[in-house]
Amino acid sequence: MALVRVRNPLRSLAGGRSEHRVEGATVVELLGELERLHPPVAGWVLDERGRIRRHINVFVNGERGGEATAVDAEDRIDVLPAISGG
Repeated sequence: MALVRVRNPLRSLAGGRSEHRVEGATVVELLGELERLHPPVAGWVLDERGRIRRHINVFVNGERGGEATAVDAEDRIDVLPAISGG
């Protein structure tokens, strides 16, 4: 299972933990499984079509990843909400 790391506010929605072992072959499968395991996360990362929301950035082993990016059990996936300010 890949290691999915989330930051606030997603961490508080995912049971207060920042690291989760999740199974899936692609980034979008991992994120869907994360939402299934932690229902409060649903709708924050993936939209109603099952696509990554525009304000969410995903990195696989430090490199920008997309929905179809393949993942292995030893990979580290970081899910970061975009930060805005003025």
